[in-house]
Amino acid sequence: MDKNKFDHSTERMDEMLESSHKGISPWRVFKIMSEFVSGFEFISQYDYKKAVTFFGSARYKSDNTNYKEAKKLASALARKKYVVITGGGPGIMEAANRGAHEAKGISVGINIKNISGGFEDANPFIHRTESFNYFFTRKVMLAFASQIYIFFPGGYGTLDELFEMLVLVQKEKIKRTPIILVNKKFWSPLKKWIDEFLFTENLITAKDKEIYKIVDSAEEAMKVVSKKI
Repeated sequence: MDKNKFDHSTERMDEMLESSHKGISPWRVFKIMSEFVSGFEFISQYDYKKAVTFFGSARYKSDNTNYKEAKKLASALARKKYVVITGGGPGIMEAANRGAHEAKGISVGINIKNISGGFEDANPFIHRTESFNYFFTRKVMLAFASQIYIFFPGGYGTLDELFEMLVLVQKEKIKRTPIILVNKKFWSPLKKWIDEFLFTENLITAKDKEIYKIVDSAEEAMKVVSKKI
């Protein structure tokens, strides 16, 4: 049977099994559960105490300062024997995977599948990978894979991931761990808003403001990390 026809038939079968006039189908629930099982099996290969997850925009190119700093930081961490984990895409994700790859470290990508079934803009510097159909299962793996989380500038996706990590620490769903935001110019307005509105309105506590640390370079980020080594 022609492979393209087989793939199309499989996708069509999934579509029919997942559709339900009464809401979510048991088949979709099974697929979600399966992704969680395979995802946790995948990340359990790595010692989370020696792993770091990078987040940031997929839009930055290799000549961008943020890309260069992410690559430099990932290389430094890989030389300290940290596993470098990203969402596996372009931009900051590529920079981090590339930095780990060039430092001969372990470079991991937790990818998302696109509609055609392939990886969504997967970068070429990944040594090991696991792919997901659902963004929320992928995000859980990124959130629980490491003990250090690095955030470079990004858009809605990056901000969503950042605030989820802040909430997980705030609510003690994960242990307090370094959450490092790189690029003071980008992150300082957010910090100002948090301090002047969330804190002054008693929506967060003084302790909540200490969950994250803003730095301006790979070198400064490594100083924060070094306190955990």
